[in-house]
Amino acid sequence: MSLDDIKTSTQSKMDQSIAAFKNNLSKIRTGRANPALLDSVQVEYYGSVVPLSQVANVALIDSRTISVQPWEKGMGAKIEKAIRESDLGLNPASMGDLIRVPMPAMSEERRREMTKLVRTEGENAKIAVRNLRRDANEAVKKLVKDKLASEDEQKRAEADVQKVTDRHVAEIDQLVAGKEHEIMAV
Repeated sequence: MSLDDIKTSTQSKMDQSIAAFKNNLSKIRTGRANPALLDSVQVEYYGSVVPLSQVANVALIDSRTISVQPWEKGMGAKIEKAIRESDLGLNPASMGDLIRVPMPAMSEERRREMTKLVRTEGENAKIAVRNLRRDANEAVKKLVKDKLASEDEQKRAEADVQKVTDRHVAEIDQLVAGKEHEIMAV
């Protein structure tokens, strides 16, 4: 493995960490409705458990209401039960074959808890990025030890990896700040 290989693999792994962090952020509830909130809901469908998105159309009615339109008539009750039993704290209401999921307003205390959760997720993402930096630096040191790279190349490679790390940590901070702002907006 060359220095360039180490840099590119570290870059791609850090990008994957950011993508995973964004995915985790999308699941954190804000005061506003978001169809991605129901991605984790699992529904029983003919004996097997499948994601809600595979048995119904999930869309927004307005900024505080999600609509769930089952593709089959008999699925409404099962979907409603699955949403109610999920740990999201939502109370769906059935209106014919359409299920409305109103988002309850969050209290100030709950908003603060959510921002703490966002900060914790952000810190975990930063730890993952820093671990990738450490792994890259160890790989570079191994190349120098095996006489496949010079110490000058090692210094340059470590500086490049540090720049990539700093850029990803700054992006995580930006995402955390944006999500906190979104949660605290009434």
